[in-house]
Formats: sequence, structure tokens, C-alpha cells
Amino acid sequence: MFTKNYKRPLLMIVALCTFYSHSYSQDKNIPKDLYLAATIPDSLKQDANVVIRYEAHETIIKEAGKQTTKEHSIVTILNDKGDNDAILEIAYNRKYDTYSNIELNIYNAEGLLIKKYRKSDMYDGSAANDETMVTDDRYLAIKHAIANYPTTVEIIYEENESSFIGLSSWYVQDKMEQAVQNEYCKISVNPSVGFRYKASNTNIKPEKGTSDGLDTYTWTVKNLKAIKKEENVMAWNIQKKISFATNLFNCYGYPGDFNNWQSFGNWIKSLNDDVCTLSPERIAEVKKMTDTIKADKDKARVLYEYMQKSMRYVGIQLGIGGYKPFPATFVDQKKYGDCKALSNYMRALLSAVNIPSNYAIIRAGYNAEPADFAFPSNTFNHAILCIPFKNDTTWLECTSNTTAFGKLGPFTENRNALLITDEGGKLVNTPKSTFADNQFNSYVHLVLDADGGAKAQIKISSNGEYRSMFVDRLPYYKVDEQKEMLIKELRIKQPSVFEYVPETDKDGFKEVTINMEYDKYCDIATGDKQFYKPQPFMLWSATLPAEEKRRSNYYFNSPMLKTCTTTIDLPAGFEIETLPTDQNLKFTYGTYEVKYKYDATKNQVVSTARFNLTNQVIPAAKYNEMQVYLDAVAKAQNKKLVIHRKA
Repeated sequence: MFTKNYKRPLLMIVALCTFYSHSYSQDKNIPKDLYLAATIPDSLKQDANVVIRYEAHETIIKEAGKQTTKEHSIVTILNDKGDNDAILEIAYNRKYDTYSNIELNIYNAEGLLIKKYRKSDMYDGSAANDETMVTDDRYLAIKHAIANYPTTVEIIYEENESSFIGLSSWYVQDKMEQAVQNEYCKISVNPSVGFRYKASNTNIKPEKGTSDGLDTYTWTVKNLKAIKKEENVMAWNIQKKISFATNLFNCYGYPGDFNNWQSFGNWIKSLNDDVCTLSPERIAEVKKMTDTIKADKDKARVLYEYMQKSMRYVGIQLGIGGYKPFPATFVDQKKYGDCKALSNYMRALLSAVNIPSNYAIIRAGYNAEPADFAFPSNTFNHAILCIPFKNDTTWLECTSNTTAFGKLGPFTENRNALLITDEGGKLVNTPKSTFADNQFNSYVHLVLDADGGAKAQIKISSNGEYRSMFVDRLPYYKVDEQKEMLIKELRIKQPSVFEYVPETDKDGFKEVTINMEYDKYCDIATGDKQFYKPQPFMLWSATLPAEEKRRSNYYFNSPMLKTCTTTIDLPAGFEIETLPTDQNLKFTYGTYEVKYKYDATKNQVVSTARFNLTNQVIPAAKYNEMQVYLDAVAKAQNKKLVIHRKA
């Protein structure tokens, strides 16, 4: 994974009100009432799990790549939903980052100190995880188990850092259901490094000044009410924060300029220039692999599929390795690499057959915050590759062994990537998928028997997000786990016999078959009647709570198209009593329609259902329309098919 210089603290600490001195040395003189839970204004308790009583953040930047930060926070936790605020986790690099004067103090509702922790009490561990196997980065962490509410948590520490590209943001209000009583942030910076800032979801402005030859910027905030929780909101879309950046930086001894996107791209290019060549022998072998293929795009496809079969993803981040890829020759020999190394290796393969491509860095994650054209800053965590063919641009996700050629998916699509060109960095848009890129098409044949049992066969053809379930997840499950997962994901009834048969994977569509048998399939049997749901599973089952006034946009992972054609063979001697009525439901960004037909000659019921979401981001103003629509979709899918025995 392409990482920042290191992970920032998970617990963001800020604040202090204007009625206190702006000197950190005065923090010990904080009024006692800020430790008392009873002194929280009632207006700040509404919809709040925690209240930030006091937070101070002071940073001094005297030269590029060096900063000193002092943090002090007092947070009152009102209920168990706020327990994460009793966790302190701070990341560091032993060579470039140190912490001192760490305190974690716990107070009861009356403001009495009941527990204190120091650095010696904290766990010190490697920051390696499922994505990063080896790294220089480490973290200190401690968690206090809260027994009673309200509890107040005080955190103090000082950080000295001698390597960075980007500065941390100051989160004024970083999550829902969090109120703020007093906050203060001060940045003192040498004007020669070129300090910049940007406000997001807030209009607060700093007080500017000078002190000891440094420019100073001071923000103060008081009495912010908690934001009521809403479903499927992106944090960056609601977080009140001030982002900081400097034009000059120094990362692990590599100085750089972030005055604009072009200059940062030149810094990345300088790290990559000496690692993107293969040996002459390997170049000859790569050319031989594609010498019978005429079109460059077909050559690129063959080489991409070769890389997928031959290489595996391994995250290793040592030193400047968080930004500089392993040499292509290393990857070629070792058969592994991280996102940077694999993207760089793919670029080397293409270069061997004279196909130009561009290394690119991007912020990965579902609906991740896009980079800002007007505010150059390092928000990237992943690397991909771009091939600028003459008639179309092809993007490649090089860390996946299963992603189809030319597809990115919701993890990196529809946002800005920094393309590394010969002229430097250029911020460009990655493709935006449509519902046609995320299809789940199913064909079901149900054969009912007179006792209410059934045999069922489901054939599925899927691409995009739905394909990934069958190619990225299921193959790593045991047989019983595959059955459990599919029954859960598709929300089908528990069968007595279950057989999963993976089939072809062609042109980005994965085909599978599921064979099942049921001793009892009907929902209800009474007298001569049997009641069934007309489809074996719901194309869309989620409903949403009604909200009086939605404030934030609602996010799906991707647009989508789901279809199901179901043929039901009725038992001999039975006929239709009630056939569900056709439905045609619509809202601004989607449709659901289902049609039913009974063929008396074949004694079959055939239904065709289609659920379509045309846009993954639903504006807040359309939330109520969508909520009513999804309720109607759920009701439409719960209609019953009723059959009875012929007289």
C-alpha cells in the first residue's frame, strides 16, 4: 500500500477557548469546571456521545520537514458509543519521530482523578497489518476500559518530527454525535516554507500575526452542537476541518517542492526514474511473448494477465519505500511487490514492447475524498497505472490477481489521480462507472412438488463489484463456508442440498451455478393452497429510516443493475390462484420493475425483475424520495404467489 510518511494519531487532539491564554504553558491552569461533567451546557449534550471540553493544538515549523507539536485535550464521554475516545494511539518512526511527556488521565463525573497512564504503560508495536507486511512505522497505544458514565479523559503529549511531506489536518469536529465546548489551534511557521491552509465544511477563519520571525495562524471555536448521526455518510463530507500544507518539505532526507501538482509529480518522478528498467534478456523475452500480436491494447492485455498470474502483492514499506517503488528487476526476480512496485513493474513490461504508460498515485477507498485541484497536498495512499492509448485511456489495478483488464472498480474510480508524466504531476479524473459496470444477472428455474418441496437452479452472470464476490472472496472459503456465505449474501432459504459450481470468466463477467433442493420450500401450506415468494431471493432488501431533514448526501458503493428471470414449474394437479401484479416503481436515480406471466399450457409462472441504481451519490434533498421508493420496492418483493390443487 502506498502510505504517507506515517500514520497520524487516531485520536485527534485540538482546542482551547479565547478566554484562556494561548500559551501552552498555561494549560495546567485550566479551570476545574472543565473536568466536571455537571458543567456541560445542556445544549451540547443533545445528540452527543462525547463532548470536547477543551482541546489545544500548537505546531511550530521552523524549516522544511521539521515540526514540533504539543497536544492537550479534555473529553467527557457520555455513553458507551463514545468509548473510542478513551483510546490513545499515536504512530511514529524511530528515526524521524519522537514523543515525550505523554499523559492519559481519567476523571470521574465529579472531576476526581481515578487513573493515570504514562508512556511506560503503552503498548509499543509494529504498524504492520494485513496490507503492510514489513514497515519501519510503529505505534504507541493504550485503551482505558470505562466502567461508569460520564467519564472524562485527558490526553497530553509532545511530538518532534524531522521528516514529513504533508501536515496533519486540524479536525474541528471530526465525527457525528460529538459536541465541542472549547477548541484552539495555533500554527507558527517559517514563511520561507510556504504555508497554506484550506477550510472544509466550516467558515471559521484564523487570526494572523507574527512572533519571533514566524508567521502565526490561530483558530478558536466555541460551543458547536453535535451533528445527529445519518446513515451512509462519508466522513469527509461532514467533518469540519482545516487542512494544512507547506510548499517545501523533506521526506527521509529527500527534499521536495509541493508548490503545485506538477512539482510534486516531479519529486515522485525523481524517485522512480532509476527503477523502471528490465534486463536486456528479459526485454527480449517480453517482446517474444507479444511478437505475434498486432494491436498495442491486445499486447497490454496479455502482459497485464501475465503479471497477474506471475506476481503477488506483498506490502513492504521501509525508509523512503513508502514512496519509492522496488526496482522492476527486483519484482521480476522475487515475483512480489506492493502497489508501487507492481505498477512500476507493469510499466516496465509495457516499455519493453514500446507502449508508453504513466505511473499514478491516488486516494483509494470506497467514495474516498478526491484530491483538490486548487489545494495541492499529499492525501494519496495507493498507486495504479494509466495507458494513454490513442483512442482511449486504459487504467490498470496492478495489485489484484483477478481484476479485469482496464477496470478499476469503486475502490479507485471516479476521483482524481496524480499522473506522473515527463513534465511532472498532472491531476486527472479516473473513470466513473455506470450501472452496466456492476451487474448481477440471474436466471432461476424452480420445480415445485405437490408437498411444498422444490428443486432450484440459479445461474448467475456478474461483473464489477458483484463479480468480485465470486473471484476474490469465495475461492478462499471452505465448501461449508461458501454455502453459508452465498445463502447469507443472496438471502435465499436454507436448502437441504446445496452445490456451488463455478464456471467461466469471460470479458469481465463471472458465471456460476448453484443447485439446491428443499424439503419444504413454500412459505405457508393450508388445505389445498400453497403460498410462495415468486422470486427465490430479493434483488434489493435494504430499507432506510425516515428522516425529518436529511443534511448530507447518501452514498452507495457504486451504481448497479440487478436482474432476475425466474421460471417456476407448478406441481402436476396444481394451478394458479393468485398471481402477483406487475410493478413499475421509480425515483430520480433508480427504477424497479417486475412482470409476471402464467403459461397455462406449460403450467409455468415466469417473472422478470429488474433493479437499477443509476447514481451512487444521492443528494440529501432526494433522500426522502429514495426512502419511500425503497419501502415500496421491499413491499413489491413480498407479494405472494398462491397456487391450489385443482378440483
